[in-house]
Amino acid sequence: MSPAPDIRKALLAAIPSLRAFAISLCGSTDRADDLVQETLVKAWSHIGSFTEGTNMPAWLFTILRNLFYSNYLRKRREVEDPDGALAGQLVTLPDQNSHMDFLDFRSALQQLPADQREAIILVGASGLSYEDAASICGCAIGTMKSRVNRARNRLSELLAFDGGQNFTTEAKWRAATGHGSPPTAQPADH
Repeated sequence: MSPAPDIRKALLAAIPSLRAFAISLCGSTDRADDLVQETLVKAWSHIGSFTEGTNMPAWLFTILRNLFYSNYLRKRREVEDPDGALAGQLVTLPDQNSHMDFLDFRSALQQLPADQREAIILVGASGLSYEDAASICGCAIGTMKSRVNRARNRLSELLAFDGGQNFTTEAKWRAATGHGSPPTAQPADH
């Protein structure tokens, strides 16, 4: 069913005002013309929802304004990437790699002597201070530092981590081993 001729006339008569409004919103005649065209297409496809005898220009201005702000908000969230360079850098690593890394870490952790494993878990994974960990284990702070250092070094050996490799789970490694690559010095156990 096609709209009544007076609705078509009202629609066409509103185009210059819509264009002026669109230019004031967009600041560009090309973008404004696109917005007016999109408004007219949307209005035409939903002409059945327009009530005859009501204000056609107000209805059209509402559609235009809503389209403008919808496009504006969408464009604010988008990043221009015409050649796909940014999209090419976005990579989601498969979950199984981190799972396998975790299994390797857990296996290496189990190979540590009990006192070193306890120390690395308390300080590296749980985030306790050396003082708190030493108090829990009933040993001197220096002993706790030595145990953590030896545990980090041994884990590095077991996992073949030399600090220069680029691991996909580096953040997890650092969290588990204490925020950085393992120290090289090994103080004597107290």
